[in-house]
Amino acid sequence: MNLKGKMISNRYEIKEEVGNGGMAIVYKANDHVLNRNVAVKVLKDEYTTDPDFIKRFNTEAQSAAGLTHANIVSIYDVGHEEESNLYYIVMELVKGKTLKEIIRKDGALSWKWSVNIAMQIASALEAAHKNGIIHRDIKPHNIIITENGTAKVTDFGIAKVVSNSTMTSFGTAIGSVHYISPEQAKGSLTDAKSDIYSLGVVMYEMLTGRVPFDADTSVSIALKHMQEEPKEPIAIKKDIPTAVNQIVMKAMQKDPLDRYQSATEMIADLTKAIKDPNGDFVIIENKDGGYTRVMNAVKDGNGKKNKKKQNIFKRYPKLKIPAFILGLIILFIIIFFGTRIIMDGGIKGDVQIPNLVGLSLDEAQQKLNEAKLNIVIGEPQASSTVAEGKVISQEPAYKDNQKIRERSAIKIILSKGPETTELPKFIGVKIDDARETAKKMGLVLKESTENSDTVQEGYIISQGTEEKTLVKSGDEVSVVVSSGVKKTKVPTVVGMDEGNAVATLANANLKAKITYISDETQANQRVVSQNIEKDKEVAENTTVELTINKFEKNKKTVKLKLQVTNDIIPKVDTKKETANTTEENVSGGKVSDPTINVTVNGNISLTDRVCKIGETVDCGTITGTESESFTVKVQVNGKTMIVDNFDLKDMMDGGNKFLKNE
Repeated sequence: MNLKGKMISNRYEIKEEVGNGGMAIVYKANDHVLNRNVAVKVLKDEYTTDPDFIKRFNTEAQSAAGLTHANIVSIYDVGHEEESNLYYIVMELVKGKTLKEIIRKDGALSWKWSVNIAMQIASALEAAHKNGIIHRDIKPHNIIITENGTAKVTDFGIAKVVSNSTMTSFGTAIGSVHYISPEQAKGSLTDAKSDIYSLGVVMYEMLTGRVPFDADTSVSIALKHMQEEPKEPIAIKKDIPTAVNQIVMKAMQKDPLDRYQSATEMIADLTKAIKDPNGDFVIIENKDGGYTRVMNAVKDGNGKKNKKKQNIFKRYPKLKIPAFILGLIILFIIIFFGTRIIMDGGIKGDVQIPNLVGLSLDEAQQKLNEAKLNIVIGEPQASSTVAEGKVISQEPAYKDNQKIRERSAIKIILSKGPETTELPKFIGVKIDDARETAKKMGLVLKESTENSDTVQEGYIISQGTEEKTLVKSGDEVSVVVSSGVKKTKVPTVVGMDEGNAVATLANANLKAKITYISDETQANQRVVSQNIEKDKEVAENTTVELTINKFEKNKKTVKLKLQVTNDIIPKVDTKKETANTTEENVSGGKVSDPTINVTVNGNISLTDRVCKIGETVDCGTITGTESESFTVKVQVNGKTMIVDNFDLKDMMDGGNKFLKNE
């Protein structure tokens, strides 16, 4: 399907293909009614004969059209063009890259940037869920990151309005298998918590650069979502804060009841994580433990097993001596190791791993002593979020109900505090290069755009923090990026008179240069051509050259006259009523002193003139070119009595035109 150059519904002109999905193709188009660029999603040909696919396609528009949110791609229009059998949706055209493209290019994102994006996605889901809409296909491919860092959720293609029986269609699992929730994979009931699971998977991929479950087949991946526990992100990337790690793990709980119960709850924890990334505030409730376990019955000392042993020694008496020697050896081993355990302070038990992150060295040492654990201090690291001398991380990591043996060692990493460096010069640097530099330095680049006549598009005009200023990881640096010369679209002014043409160009921030010609074969006093075609984008204040046709024609002046006679005065009916009948009589009488009104081409020439019978009335003067035609109407006592059509070419200049019916 190639729709480039096609006009859909006499409104949307297809410019180019910008995306190709499983069900539809997305095109960039121009809306000729509102004069703006839009995205048009067109259902693929192979699905236009399938009622189920058409229904799902229309559901996208119906579900999302009512959603208005900064993090949701807006739906403008939906339609069906019968002539070419096209089903389409018109959406907001968002400039940016998909989150999947960013992850493929950059790998794992910083935890702060990941949390920021997750909060925006959760905010979009919060708005959708409050309107009774489940997305059911949250994945990085459906999240567009704009040039200013805004995340926008798109593709509500399989979203479904929540009802009491919201199941996957026809018992099949809908959604991308790497991001699908366990209940979707089973074909079970889905609700808002299914979207939260998928968002957890998206966060996992942002933080680690890979998905939690992968396999050779889709079925294998789906089974892993249902049966296996994911490896924690912090085990893959050590610098992920513990709170952020816990948020991901809570969102990805197998049981929907163990996850965040709403996007609002998840946003609350994400907000806390920004301020306290290693805080212990994420609660994952353990709802297991209420089940009865079935155990094998225990045989007593006088049971069948003992009888069996006695029977063996009776049958094989020679085994008694080796058995006695083996018993002595076992007794010696028990006594030896028992003595060692007593000398070492008794039997070592299991203790809860303490949370040391954020503590000073002394505090960590004291906590480990209390737990009967040993300490190992690793190489200190720089940190912009943990104060100098405090614990950044520990190995093994703290986890609720996670225990290790007494006397085990826990390795801690202390913070050296934020590592500072000089800020480089960003002015004049290409924005892509500046982003790469900021990423390596751990800086947050806050971008804005501005038109410029001197700086090339895509290059930085100015920076909020001066170069050579000492900055540290996590600091925010604002930059202004050139969007090039401010442009405008050239309107068409052909056919307009000179005043309107100049004003129209001025409203579009354009200038006009006028050249006159004289051509009686074309419209007089009108623009006949312009040197820049309509809708072409040009820099503001560009001069548009106009050619205006202007010539003088021979003019004539004619005086309108009317002879007031009885035959142009309307008859009057009179009625005579008796007790039982009404008699009508056309008197044939005339009305004296009639009132005359005259219009020329609809414009009043003479109004409410009271005349005498036999009088010749001056009805005005007509001036025009020989090619002009006129229609003169005469009303007598409010009734049209004369309609006279004539051309000035048939009249004598300065002569009289006596009005009469033709």
